[in-house]
Amino acid sequence: MDGNGRWAKKRGLPRKFGHREGAKNFKKISRHAKALGIKYITYYAFSTENWKRPQDEVDALMDLFDKYLDQIDGFLKEEFRIRFIGDLSKFTPKLREKMRQKEELSAKYDSITMIIAANYGGRDELAHAARLAAEDVKAGLIAPEDITEDYLQKKLYTEDIPNVDLIIRPGGEQRLSNFLIWQSAYAEYYFTDTLWPDFSKNDLEKAVEVYCERNRRFGGV
Repeated sequence: MDGNGRWAKKRGLPRKFGHREGAKNFKKISRHAKALGIKYITYYAFSTENWKRPQDEVDALMDLFDKYLDQIDGFLKEEFRIRFIGDLSKFTPKLREKMRQKEELSAKYDSITMIIAANYGGRDELAHAARLAAEDVKAGLIAPEDITEDYLQKKLYTEDIPNVDLIIRPGGEQRLSNFLIWQSAYAEYYFTDTLWPDFSKNDLEKAVEVYCERNRRFGGV
């Protein structure tokens, strides 16, 4: 969800106001994704690198995250399944408990799974999977040669979630920025200059249309 800060700066506002607008758009786009029949949608809400931002901006993001966790019950009424991925141990006990509750309350739904990547980094996730594998080897549960792609897949935060089909990057940047590195190995990419708070339902539909025109060969002919 890129471009919140720049959206605010263009309007002479503090960056935190851009994050607020971006959070509002998150609701609109999520509901439209469900209407389009999309079964999984993942948002990069806060990266492992975002802690480096100015403290007042980090504090504003944490406060916003807290408030939106309180408002996420509206998605539960619409039968969204909610998942959080990342190193959640870095958040306060209050935030972690709220995330746990939302996951638990929504576990019975399957119309659409909304995944929120919080304190997430693709490299950090792979390092976490490697540590779990090392623990299994140390405990004598597996041999090193048993560490296959399928084995590591099961050690990722997304073990029960399909690999990524489409990465949408608003905001004008054309890079992955440490997002779902393993899962997006064969994803299609869609870049747009539109800043996230301005990303509309029509923009989502256009991205999906472009994706549908791609020829996905997965290394074949």
